[in-house]
Amino acid sequence: MIIRGSESVLVMGITGKQGTFWAERMRDYGTKIIGGTNPKRAGETHIGLPVWASARDAANTKPIDAAVLFIPPMGVKDALLDAIGAGIAKIVCLTEHVPVQDTMYALAAAREAGARIIGPNTAGLVTAGESFVGFMPAFNPRVFQKGRVGVVSRSGSLGTLLCLNLVQNGLGISSFVGIGGDPIIGTTTRDALVALNEDPATDMIALVGEIGGGMEEEAAEYARTMKKPVAAFIAGAASPPGKKMGHAGAIVMGDKGSWAGKKTALEAAGVAVTSTPNDVAVVLARIAAGKA
Repeated sequence: MIIRGSESVLVMGITGKQGTFWAERMRDYGTKIIGGTNPKRAGETHIGLPVWASARDAANTKPIDAAVLFIPPMGVKDALLDAIGAGIAKIVCLTEHVPVQDTMYALAAAREAGARIIGPNTAGLVTAGESFVGFMPAFNPRVFQKGRVGVVSRSGSLGTLLCLNLVQNGLGISSFVGIGGDPIIGTTTRDALVALNEDPATDMIALVGEIGGGMEEEAAEYARTMKKPVAAFIAGAASPPGKKMGHAGAIVMGDKGSWAGKKTALEAAGVAVTSTPNDVAVVLARIAAGKA
């Protein structure tokens, strides 16, 4: 789920306002954008790139390693199935408010085909200095300096803040993995930890979690086995139980998914849990300097 500069990317929904803007930013950054899709404009050229009717049509023309979706919620299921049917192994779904039953159907199809969906409701993926897909500000050097810290976040905004804090504390980013904030997603916190733990370009990992669900607790089980240091910030410490906060996945029922439960599980696994995103950067900077 780490995007590489050598990987070709198809932009599904490339002719829309957001698809156009971000396709240009991605291409300017170095992402290998090969074109996009819009069934109503197939055969045209848009921002100097070919437009196909579908991912399947595109795959018949060029090899495609990844796809990124700028598609409205009700069209996401068909777009995901199209990308899966085209044999695309890495599919980044930015869209929020995707019907849960559509997500479940697409995730089942992806598992059967051996494809990986990142999202829905993700801000995307960044490999600093190489490539990005989505709408993270990879091109802003104040936020994304190339370095050795991998970042995992449910939230795009909090993930961006953490990356900024890392750079301000003299560190840089290897890869950013936005897993998405919906209650059902294709890539979990644990999945992202595994990828970054196996990534030779990553020495340390910064994690942004949120209340709700059990992903951080599941990730803690894996973190216990890791040799790379991990520091985390969990948003939602002051949120009341039973109240939905922010992302669709951020709801706490009793002790399940609570801030305290996540903090306890992560700390028991050797993860440093801090009170602010900047403190995550401070902890990792101290480790990098050999002072922790």
